[in-house]
Amino acid sequence: MSDTLEHIVAAYFAEVRDVRRLGAGTKERSFYPAFANLMNAIGTELRPRVICLSNLGDIGAGQPDFGLYTSQQLQRGEPRRGQVPERGVIEMKGVAENAWLTAETEQVSDYWGAYRLIIVTNLRDFLILGEDEIGRPARLETFHLARDVATFWRLAEMPERAAKEIGRAFGEYLKRALTQSVALREPKDVAWFLASYARDALQRVQGAGDLPALASVRSSLEQALGVSFDAAKGEQFFRSTLVQTLFYGVFSAWALWARETPRSSPRFEWKTSYRAVRSHAVSASFKPHPSATPTPCRGVGLDSGDP
Repeated sequence: MSDTLEHIVAAYFAEVRDVRRLGAGTKERSFYPAFANLMNAIGTELRPRVICLSNLGDIGAGQPDFGLYTSQQLQRGEPRRGQVPERGVIEMKGVAENAWLTAETEQVSDYWGAYRLIIVTNLRDFLILGEDEIGRPARLETFHLARDVATFWRLAEMPERAAKEIGRAFGEYLKRALTQSVALREPKDVAWFLASYARDALQRVQGAGDLPALASVRSSLEQALGVSFDAAKGEQFFRSTLVQTLFYGVFSAWALWARETPRSSPRFEWKTSYRAVRSHAVSASFKPHPSATPTPCRGVGLDSGDP
């Protein structure tokens, strides 16, 4: 799966590089095919498949650059007439534009009113605009391929290398972006999202180096389990175990929350989820171990509010 994502992202970088090298295109529309190819390739990794349609028709709120349909919405290979794209729409600007400023425009506000889910991008930055728990506009997950235009084009000039560095994380982000409208009411749906975040987290932890925060967590885990993580393979196993433990804990907390919380209650807060597990499985009999709290994970990149 990860190799597939790297291949998709490498192809994206190569295609936008080739368009730019021609020197004859526009700042935005010339890159539509490359972007649509990226989204459609990611869409084939999902079930049901997600299809990116360019130049979406006007349903009264203007024309977004792309609409995101599922294969279940197709009739003889085409979306049914007047059908709203199930997975939202995309507004794309040129690489030099500011995606965050674009998200504040009246145009995007109109799109949100009609579709309730928008991905705003300038090819290098991605921002999802969705709804909060009471139906108000909310900025959801974001992703930065490059900090500025020059850095983005440097990445594009080395597509294979760039994909090795960020392809997996970027691909997982796009898969989640194309699945934002799916209601997380079933355990299998929650597990899918958490597995996607876990793959991101493992890549972050593996690339974090010898941080004091990791050493502290490792020592705590060795003491708690009565084991020792020796040599390179032991270090790799420790980091994998750390990520699995954290995300299994979040899933367990969600399961408890979903069972005990009325549907009308506020949404599940993953940042405080460890409390639910600790209160049910730990506090009754044992004093919580320091590794059961988020504090040791600071500095590793696993306590961010923007996964």
